[in-house]
Amino acid sequence: YKRLAKKANIPGFRKGKAPRAVLEHYLRKENVLEDAVHDMIPGAYDKALKEQEIDSIGQPQIEITQTDPVIFKAVVPLVPVVELGDYKQIRIKPEKAEVTKENISDTIEQLRHQHATWEPAERAVAFGDLVVLDIESNVAGKPFINQKGAQYQVIRDSPFPAPEFAKQLEGMAKGEEKEFKLQLPADYPRNEVAGKEPVFKVKIIEVKEEILPELNDDFVKKISAELKTLDSLQEEVTNTLKLRAEEKVKTDFEDKVIETVVTQAQVEFPPILTDMEIHRLIDDQSRRFQMQGGNMEDYLKSINKTEEQLHEELHPVAIKRVTRSLALGRVAEEEKVDVNEAEIDADIERMLESVKEKKEDIQKIFNTPQSRESIKQILMTRKTINILVETAKDSKKPTKATKEEEK
Repeated sequence: YKRLAKKANIPGFRKGKAPRAVLEHYLRKENVLEDAVHDMIPGAYDKALKEQEIDSIGQPQIEITQTDPVIFKAVVPLVPVVELGDYKQIRIKPEKAEVTKENISDTIEQLRHQHATWEPAERAVAFGDLVVLDIESNVAGKPFINQKGAQYQVIRDSPFPAPEFAKQLEGMAKGEEKEFKLQLPADYPRNEVAGKEPVFKVKIIEVKEEILPELNDDFVKKISAELKTLDSLQEEVTNTLKLRAEEKVKTDFEDKVIETVVTQAQVEFPPILTDMEIHRLIDDQSRRFQMQGGNMEDYLKSINKTEEQLHEELHPVAIKRVTRSLALGRVAEEEKVDVNEAEIDADIERMLESVKEKKEDIQKIFNTPQSRESIKQILMTRKTINILVETAKDSKKPTKATKEEEK
């Protein structure tokens, strides 16, 4: 009453001088009560946390169950609990990075296809050809796909625009027309026609066949001015494939080690962390769309999903990411992993090496407290993973089981 009386402008009374009954009548008693309750709950909540020795993260869900006297219930998100297994005893044998002659041959063949030309062919359509065609179609009388002069590569098992469409074109001649029906799958991207049977009418305007360049030194020079011979191309392809294979083996090994650490650990955390991770994933995706000139609303329409459905879809992904992050964070504590300011500066310099425009502006963004903290967390995670990887690869250090066997 005293607090509200000092603020309320009640006709006929100076501030703070209106009797309580007048104040309650003017502001309505239930409003006065509601204001009083909301004013006292934060203090009572903080006191309850201290009395019960509860470590809370985030805001509580508060429910007022009684007003005279005031009784309220607070559901509190607790600090995560992480109990690690014996992660120092994990031993995993890394796989070897391998590049076969077939890998090299396939890559060079892909380069030939990338530099191929398309020439008119006076014959029937074959798989692999590029055709120009007119296409008309409808589903239950409603337009489906209609286009004049469309270019379409006839790939045997292509699901576009419908399964078996390419097979219907095989053997057709230039100028030939054909009408046929095809069944769309139940999981077809466009929900409104999924599972239905459109009617197609096509006319072949032109047939083109792929002409691959000969595999010789002239072909190599077209690919790169730095390469002169076929042998130099094979060497370059081999080295590139080796680097990719080594990077994949390294990444796969790290994932196996982390997965083992997480599997051994017991991790408990409140649902609020899962929700925060889902929002973070959606925000990151939304930013990528914006950079490409799109937006989240258009993306959701294209996949025929609501934001709630996307939320539900990301739920298991978010749980896995939060669990992994908490487990690695606990390992970092155990190993006393830290990152100093000089390391953050060095990483910023490394990232700026590839920046050509507005370098100073980007440097300022990197050096904001929020960005530096983010970089620190990334570096700490990297250091932690390196410790786990090196421990898991250390075959010389005996595990507990080995020591017991020796005894």
